[in-house]
Amino acid sequence: MGMIELEGMEFYAYHGYFKSERIVGNSFEVNISIVTDCEAAAQSDQLSDALNYELVYRLVQEEMNQRSHLLEHVAGRILGRIHKEFTNVGKVVVKISKKRPPMGGHIRAVSVSMEG
Repeated sequence: MGMIELEGMEFYAYHGYFKSERIVGNSFEVNISIVTDCEAAAQSDQLSDALNYELVYRLVQEEMNQRSHLLEHVAGRILGRIHKEFTNVGKVVVKISKKRPPMGGHIRAVSVSMEG
């Protein structure tokens, strides 16, 4: 087994509880860790034997483009799609961070992590 990690994916998206967040948008960072069998790819050096993380990135990009009120909702959709589209994965951890959230004070980010 092995772990594939996509770190620091940056998106500008329109997620948030407040209407202004869904109009103005914000910067988000997404990190994904995926447990998968890497043995065949380690032996063959062929993409067909590996988890294609470019496809994972595109999936995350599609989900980040769909507006949601809650980061938990976005993370849940990403988890579900990864498990649906990639049958050779085990545990997946998704972390979504909203940078500089509108909370009335200085906060670098607020994050939600979910695993499944």
